[in-house]
Amino acid sequence: MESPAPSPAQPSAPAAPPSAAAAQAAALAWAHSARFLTTASQLHQLPAPVCPEIAFVGRSNAGKSSAINTLAQHRRLAFSSRTPGRTQHINLFELGGERQVGPHTLWADLPGYGYAAVERAAKLRWQKVMADYLEQRPALFAVVQMVDVRHGLTPLDLQLLQFVSKRVSLGSLKLLVLLTKADKLSRQQGLKALAQVQAGLQDVVTERSDVAVSLFSALKGIGVGDTAQRLMEWLQPPESADLAEAAAAPVPPAPPAATDQG
Repeated sequence: MESPAPSPAQPSAPAAPPSAAAAQAAALAWAHSARFLTTASQLHQLPAPVCPEIAFVGRSNAGKSSAINTLAQHRRLAFSSRTPGRTQHINLFELGGERQVGPHTLWADLPGYGYAAVERAAKLRWQKVMADYLEQRPALFAVVQMVDVRHGLTPLDLQLLQFVSKRVSLGSLKLLVLLTKADKLSRQQGLKALAQVQAGLQDVVTERSDVAVSLFSALKGIGVGDTAQRLMEWLQPPESADLAEAAAAPVPPAPPAATDQG
């Protein structure tokens, strides 16, 4: 009895895109490649720009250093202290690049703002260092602003946002607001705070901007993988929009104001 003729070879199906979990794991591996590069007290002391840079900013007690350490999965990459205001320089960390996973970029840990127990002269000096970087550094690609979820956008937070608002609105600078210490609130309280901050960002949200807000906790790991994934995809967009779920809640543009027809 003759065996049936083999069926013709079928073309192989295209490879399925990585799962959300795999994409997040890749982003965390990229973040883990962070290593200290240099520190500078003035802008001219920084190395010449060679790749996109992401600035981390926030009030001195908003948990900025802890967030950087948690994202990078390093215990002391950025110096974290019980005394706020210890970051007095621009600290650069390098990620990716040759023989490393993921896109080549620098994270810039900028001096914190708003700590009252610092003498005025020192405070003004740190603020100038931060302002010079945000205003003049040509490689600046995105800003990650840390905001304590329990307090929302303070006047100082809004002042910093105003400093970069034009470039954010034009789409030349991306913005991610991390609502830190989210473990201190219930889920319902956290979502309420998230909505309030989204509403407070409407002035910088346009059709061209890329603005997001996310709950974050260095202690409980809330939002860590999502944040790493968003930062990596900003630098290295996935081939498919379905590669992974959105890493943070996008801020929708404000609806046009209604006109009075009466």
